[in-house]
Amino acid sequence: MFTGIVEEIGEVTTLNTTSPDGGTTLTITLPPTSTLLSDCHLGDSIAINGVCLTVTTFLPQSFTVGIAPETLRLTNLGSLTPSSRVNLERAVRADTRMGGHFVQGHVDTTATILSKIPDGNAITFRFAPKSKDVLRYVVYKGFIALDGASLTVTKVNDEEGWWEVMLIAYTQEKIVTAAKAVGETVNVEVDMTAKYVEKSIQGYFAGMMEDGQGFPWLQKMVERIVAQRFS
Repeated sequence: MFTGIVEEIGEVTTLNTTSPDGGTTLTITLPPTSTLLSDCHLGDSIAINGVCLTVTTFLPQSFTVGIAPETLRLTNLGSLTPSSRVNLERAVRADTRMGGHFVQGHVDTTATILSKIPDGNAITFRFAPKSKDVLRYVVYKGFIALDGASLTVTKVNDEEGWWEVMLIAYTQEKIVTAAKAVGETVNVEVDMTAKYVEKSIQGYFAGMMEDGQGFPWLQKMVERIVAQRFS
């Protein structure tokens, strides 16, 4: 579990798709002053651009993770090259302040940057998701994790298939998204609370139908609206 508050920006050293075990490994180098790995252990989880990955080896200023084929298919990690900059966050501890929102590090889809528009010292980004299904979980003023950064949705257009966020000057310095150009992609994780609510409601309605109870409360609500409309 993560908070979406990026702790450090690292740099890709290598993305090795021909490791001895047939898998893909990614090695990240940290700035000389970074303390991100000060309490690191083998097997720890670190979010790289919003993707929860397991540390397999580490040194004081660098670490390596393994990437599964499914992760490469669902995220933009496969497009990383040496010197690419990435957002980093360690998994939360019990005493961590929740400065962002609950982020699992399980990417739902990627999104393409459609536009970057300056607004004072801020920048408004517009994104179009690869999978349009996620739009039902994106709401005005709701949370969304983009490349692992917890951001607030400032506008949504379900018909056209996009949403916007605004990056203030401070955030622009702390995450990699600000430097990305139109046409580049970000990893997207929607607010998992919306998924739980959706599933609970679906289960409730399915149970009512199976019991043959129907929806008397819905009928009464419709009758009341109709009566008000024609009164």
